[in-house]
Amino acid sequence: MLRYLLLGLILIHGLIHLLGFVKAFHLTEVNQLTSPIGKGTGVLWLLTTLLLLAAAGALLLGQGAWSALALLGVLLSQILIFTAWSDAKFGTLANVILLVVAIAGLGAWRFANSYRADVRSSLERQESLPAPGLVTEADLAPLPPPVRRYLRYAGAVGQPRIRNMRVTFRGEMRDREQDWFSFTSEQYSFFDEPERFFFMRARVKGLPTAGYHVYQDGSAGMHIKVLSLFPVVDLSNDTLRRAETVTWFNDLCILAPGALIDPRITWEASDTLSARARYTTPDGVSITATLHFDEAGRLVDFVSDDRYDISTRQQLRFSTPLAQYRDFGELQLTGYGEAVWHYPEGKFAYGRFTLQDVCYNVDAI
Repeated sequence: MLRYLLLGLILIHGLIHLLGFVKAFHLTEVNQLTSPIGKGTGVLWLLTTLLLLAAAGALLLGQGAWSALALLGVLLSQILIFTAWSDAKFGTLANVILLVVAIAGLGAWRFANSYRADVRSSLERQESLPAPGLVTEADLAPLPPPVRRYLRYAGAVGQPRIRNMRVTFRGEMRDREQDWFSFTSEQYSFFDEPERFFFMRARVKGLPTAGYHVYQDGSAGMHIKVLSLFPVVDLSNDTLRRAETVTWFNDLCILAPGALIDPRITWEASDTLSARARYTTPDGVSITATLHFDEAGRLVDFVSDDRYDISTRQQLRFSTPLAQYRDFGELQLTGYGEAVWHYPEGKFAYGRFTLQDVCYNVDAI
């Protein structure tokens, strides 16, 4: 709703500037503007209209460049208003509103572009890799029986080996003693090298908020900004790197089951419905997790003691119970999962995730 109100404001404000062009070229009588306007200035009034209409079009199409176009249009508009102050001064109010919103929009665009640049870098790195082969029954032989059943149930056998994936979610998140807030997210994960880029958009307490989790080159960072301008979380440390390794491996297990044939994962069979996995990164960070399955072969929970809750500053058990399996292309995957902390006083679900789409071995963002 707010987007369409903003769109209407930009359109109306932009079209009003046509009056200056019409008056300058004497196309018709313009009683609203009493001060004389030269033809050179009239061209600038037309240019302002075109900039603001272009901004409105970009906003309608969901292109981040709308904010840069709007800023240019607003700055030129205000200069022209000063030249016809007695007639056009009330246009300053519209310019102030658009200036504030456009600055926030430009911040969001730049924040999202940092995420896209990181993804492009990893996609370019993978361009030199050979085409992935297929997952075969022989690849499953080293895996514990419940993991083999899971890969067969998911339909991974006969599909290309997974070297990256693009995933979109919608869902809800919350902190302790806080209300849920809705979010949408996009992420890219890479499996030849452990990398994960997760970008989230949300509205927290009525304010647009963006978050970017980056896990790459042996480091991890969490950056959350209100209005995409004002940092409220800006973390990067070894503890976070270990936690993000768990998150990356969690995504692999749930959303890229074919990648579980990776020889860097070592397995310990627990029982007929569970198995314990250990993954060690190239720089020596080691994490473990226990995977729980049902009789049909579906992965129903992932449990690890190697994640760190930044809100309480303590290492806690982390789990992701799963449900609602359905078709996603050639694979059967969970459609819904929760992220749960196991506090001493009991379990606390802090995230609900509904899988929207997943694509494998993508080559462009």
